Amino acid sequence: MFDALSDRLEAAWKKLRGQDKISQSNIQDALREVRRALLEADVNLQVVKDFISEVEAKAQGAEVVTGVRPDQQFIKIVHDELVEVMGEENVPIAEAQEKPTIVLMAGLQGTGKTTATAKLALHLRKLDRSCLLVATDVYRPAAIDQLLTLGKQIDVPVFELGSDADPVEIARQGVERARAEGVNTVIIDTAGRLQIDEDMMAELARIKATVQPHETLLVVDAMTGQEAANLTRTFHEQIGITGAILTKMDGDSRGGAALSVRKISGAPIKFVGVGEKVEALQPFYPDRMASRILGMGDVLTLVEKAQEEFDLADAEKMQEKILSAKFDFTDFLKQLRMLKNMGSLGGFIKMIPGMNKLSDDQLKQGETQLKRCEAMINSMTRQERHDPDLLASSPSRRRRIAAGSGYRESDVTKLVGDFQKMRSLMQQMGQGGFPGMPGMFGGGGGMGNAFAGAGNRPAAPGWRGYGGDAGTKKKKTKEKKKKGFGNL
Repeated sequence: MFDALSDRLEAAWKKLRGQDKISQSNIQDALREVRRALLEADVNLQVVKDFISEVEAKAQGAEVVTGVRPDQQFIKIVHDELVEVMGEENVPIAEAQEKPTIVLMAGLQGTGKTTATAKLALHLRKLDRSCLLVATDVYRPAAIDQLLTLGKQIDVPVFELGSDADPVEIARQGVERARAEGVNTVIIDTAGRLQIDEDMMAELARIKATVQPHETLLVVDAMTGQEAANLTRTFHEQIGITGAILTKMDGDSRGGAALSVRKISGAPIKFVGVGEKVEALQPFYPDRMASRILGMGDVLTLVEKAQEEFDLADAEKMQEKILSAKFDFTDFLKQLRMLKNMGSLGGFIKMIPGMNKLSDDQLKQGETQLKRCEAMINSMTRQERHDPDLLASSPSRRRRIAAGSGYRESDVTKLVGDFQKMRSLMQQMGQGGFPGMPGMFGGGGGMGNAFAGAGNRPAAPGWRGYGGDAGTKKKKTKEKKKKGFGNL
């Protein structure tokens, strides 16, 4: 989502490489590139001016640290300023002392408000907070049906009174139902318009005055750039909001919305939507987003996503199999499918530090290799999956698998050989994880080539050890991350 911005900022760092120190003369070219990068990303003009001014002042007054290059020092200054512009810390959903906590969802039509409502309910459910969705959009055709379908999908009840009822009355009764049933959180989906108008604002104001929400969240389309910030400010001035949810961050978003909303509107970004699935909602952490913008990856979010998919008990069993060289094709297939559940390969890989320069073609090549592996494994018998050595010694079995999967016998032979090498190396390493090695994911157009990336980086620097070293204060949590993610 920030590829163009990251590339532009990379050009800024290059202006300082080879310099002895940051000075008034050599910083101007770098600042010019940063300014251009932000403007092209559709960041608000005043935000850009303030940003450049702050970075310049901090860079000129920066202490020269021994062993740190000027470009590295400048990156640190830009990173810290990005974090400050975006809000410095995550602002979670408030939880009222007297239940239920009431969340009012607002926004224009077409921003993904109804879907974001369901996504938020699922997110809160994962935090052990019971939810009730309230459908007050009586104007858009099938809006109520859409929320009912989403509620059924995530197993969250939906309160509705049909399309003929007054939205204010629906909201009031929905809150009363939640209070009577002891529900933790009520999320009210309101009607949107194609543009801001007096009727929409008046209805929102009446609903807000009636239910007295603890949170009023504005859902905005990240692809609208700095206009998202202006929209947030308008809603904040007329209705009063407590935060924003940026949707479609996985699309062709240039990053302007993420960098402008907090500074222009004063409202924090609380969540970002990164896909169409109901699971594709992430809490917004300014420091993590700044790292993604600067191409540093986002290991903590990656680990959190992995923890949602991996069961600790299964991970421990898998670790034992790896250490005893009993890891087989069935286990490998299970891991591949868990990776799929974490999202697209591109989104997953670019969270790993050093992997942000992979092109779309390289990522597509990686996706293709995963599909090839899965197709060939699906053509194996249960016995063959359990004992890969059977395939190593039987050409007839390999020919049958090749015919069943639609690939050549040489492809199957390579898969089996690479798997055996990988299993042996994993045992020697004494830890989980698929090492960045030529073989299973490399050679002959394999995924090693796809992951090698630009700049002659090692095949996969992030495949080893990031699960356990993400950094956490609690030893138990750290151990859980290490075991749960280490078996990827």
